[in-house]
Amino acid sequence: MRCYTPEAFSVAKIKHRLSNKGTKLFSAKRRQRLSEFEKLNVKSMLRNRVLAFLLLATQLLVEIPGTSAKVAALIVFGDSTVDSGNNNQISTVLKSNFQPYGRDYFDGKATGRFSNGRIAPDFISEGLGLKNAVPAYLDPSYDIKDFATGVCFASAGTGLDNATSDVLSVMPLWKEVEYYKEYQTKLRGYLGKDKANEVIRESLYLISIGTNDFLENYYLLPRKLRKYSVDEYQNFLIGLAGEFLTDIYRLGARKMSFSGLSPFGCLPLERTTQIFYGSKCIEEYNIAARDFNTKMQDKVFKLNKELSGVQLVFSNPYDLVSDIIHHPEAFGFNNVRSACCGTGYYEMSYLCDKMNPFTCTDASTYVFWDSFHPTEKTNEIVANHILKYDLARFQ
Repeated sequence: MRCYTPEAFSVAKIKHRLSNKGTKLFSAKRRQRLSEFEKLNVKSMLRNRVLAFLLLATQLLVEIPGTSAKVAALIVFGDSTVDSGNNNQISTVLKSNFQPYGRDYFDGKATGRFSNGRIAPDFISEGLGLKNAVPAYLDPSYDIKDFATGVCFASAGTGLDNATSDVLSVMPLWKEVEYYKEYQTKLRGYLGKDKANEVIRESLYLISIGTNDFLENYYLLPRKLRKYSVDEYQNFLIGLAGEFLTDIYRLGARKMSFSGLSPFGCLPLERTTQIFYGSKCIEEYNIAARDFNTKMQDKVFKLNKELSGVQLVFSNPYDLVSDIIHHPEAFGFNNVRSACCGTGYYEMSYLCDKMNPFTCTDASTYVFWDSFHPTEKTNEIVANHILKYDLARFQ
């Protein structure tokens, strides 16, 4: 039995069957009916094609992340400066998924970000034309559809040195990379191999890490001070950073931004606990940060020569943050010595709780949210600076 497709059963065949081989002449009425049928058939074909196009477009929108950005996604590694909530899902005392953290975030939700609102990667993602907040990979409320245009693997309290993550039982950097490999597998299952590889290649990789290696490890643990001079420990960290960047390059990363260290000697917690400095910024710490940045910038320069096709930039927020700390009024702040949460001198994580009567009412006038982390306003200023001066090539 022969089957006819809509294309086979065409107007042309009807004309043929009703022509001289079928009937000698068309009556005027038959010609009119055929003309009407022909118009209807054309309309039907057009409608079917439009519907098919819309169906295909809808399918593409579901399967392929749509964005006006020049980068496909923002992929984040690092510590509490960029952790959007991964520590919520691991056994550590270093968490911030409770009020007053997040009180100025969307719907006042405490997501696990160490701030009153959004953090720098959120603003960078938005500035690149992607989503306005980067989800944490371990957050069970998100899946691969959400991660296709941005994902965070960072863990508050971690460092380049594996020993740093042991201090507060957080994820070491190598574990962040393992989760990234798992993410790649899921992405290929979701988008298909070719499209997923394109997203991996065209994503921007944002790395912010290193402060904890000094403050929670080197300057805190006597054995590190005995084993390394500051210069030697910096070199050790630079080597680890180079290995990490090479590892994710081999996994497909091509566009990367490594963030330098801020003047961590001016953090409220450090100025409070180092009483011999009389509440001033600890210059020894700031020198360590500046020297690390100089060495890391040199490392980035070398890697750009060694790794074929890589676009690696060094984003250095040190001078900007130093300007904010020493000239807060110029940026709209009136308090830099203490943080907004609690007394502002030592509170962080569980010590920064909603029952503390000393917490400020307007965080936008403070540089720091808790004794270790900046406010949303500071994060936005830093992110906009990085977008303008360091990430312009990716926009």
